[in-house]
Amino acid sequence: MSAPVIVAARRTPIGTAGQSLAGVDAARLGGGVVAAASSDLARLGPTVSEVVLGNCMGPGGDVARVAALTAGLPFSVPALTVDRQCASGLAAIAVAASALRSERGAVVAGGVESASTAPWRSWPPSPASAQPVRYERAPFAPTADLDPDMGLANDLLAEERGITRERQDEYAARSHARALEAVRAGAFDAEVVEVAGAVRDDRPRALTVERLARLRPAFREGGTATAGNSCGISDGAAAVALVDSATYADLGVTGLRVLSSATAGVDPRRPGIGLVPAVRLALERAGLRLPDVDVVEINEAFAGQVLACCDELGLDPERVCPQGGALALGHPWGASGAVLVVRLFSQLVREGAGRYGLAAIAAGGGQGVALVVERCP
Repeated sequence: MSAPVIVAARRTPIGTAGQSLAGVDAARLGGGVVAAASSDLARLGPTVSEVVLGNCMGPGGDVARVAALTAGLPFSVPALTVDRQCASGLAAIAVAASALRSERGAVVAGGVESASTAPWRSWPPSPASAQPVRYERAPFAPTADLDPDMGLANDLLAEERGITRERQDEYAARSHARALEAVRAGAFDAEVVEVAGAVRDDRPRALTVERLARLRPAFREGGTATAGNSCGISDGAAAVALVDSATYADLGVTGLRVLSSATAGVDPRRPGIGLVPAVRLALERAGLRLPDVDVVEINEAFAGQVLACCDELGLDPERVCPQGGALALGHPWGASGAVLVVRLFSQLVREGAGRYGLAAIAAGGGQGVALVVERCP
């Protein structure tokens, strides 16, 4: 069968951890966007046949299934939770698209993360009489030397690739400025689902390069990554509705055809570069080059990391995240890849900003995921 098509795309506001969405757990966040995307789909005619959501931090128990039930979907609709760490939301959309290439149906896919309500986790005590040892994240690699903290790894990546502090601060200030302009222009209004009274993203603010330059290194002495040019820990969810090509042909609406997706692995010590080989492979599979792409959405985990990836790809950073990215909006880990696709839908379908779009994200453990879409008809 031909390529599936995204016909609806919604997200929650992105809340800084501990702020506007602090009391909303993952199931409720996910349920909100699943319900909204399902409702948009139902207005076109089809009903949901499955839900696929990415999630990193729990609480487990197949979050996608709990979110689907929270959304009020019938008991007969199955659900799958995907974990590819920060790339989980984009991986979930790729999983859904792959299924719809060979079977009929309508799938709601995306991701969710509630950093504020993620359960505390501990290793069993050893010996049994000792206290449990709490940990914030699971290992991304089997040995410590292959598993640096994300901030440190991307700070070192920036140093190795010659990305200056000035370039990072300039990029971060631009991301915030673009997001604020997008808010003023109402660019997010159609995609955002109200949750717990929240209708706007918490994080975007007016920042200058001069103000950012005053911040101290966040991850190591003499480093260039700071709280200002790194993403925020966040809560949020995003989902899209996809249908198979035959179903889409009967709907008569504009959508995003999923041309290709790709996943790649790199050295886990420098996970931030993982999106580069994924982008190259996804573009090759789609028969496109970067100059052909009209809107590029790359997850802005760290300014230095994005700039390193742009340099390696030969991509002008000015083209990335035209309406601001995760540096300004926040990074709700398991949802962020899906947020990228929602942003593509708004720009390409709602605003008519071009024909081709690219979403790409790196993940802990040294992986990357990329997705190429085409506005149609």
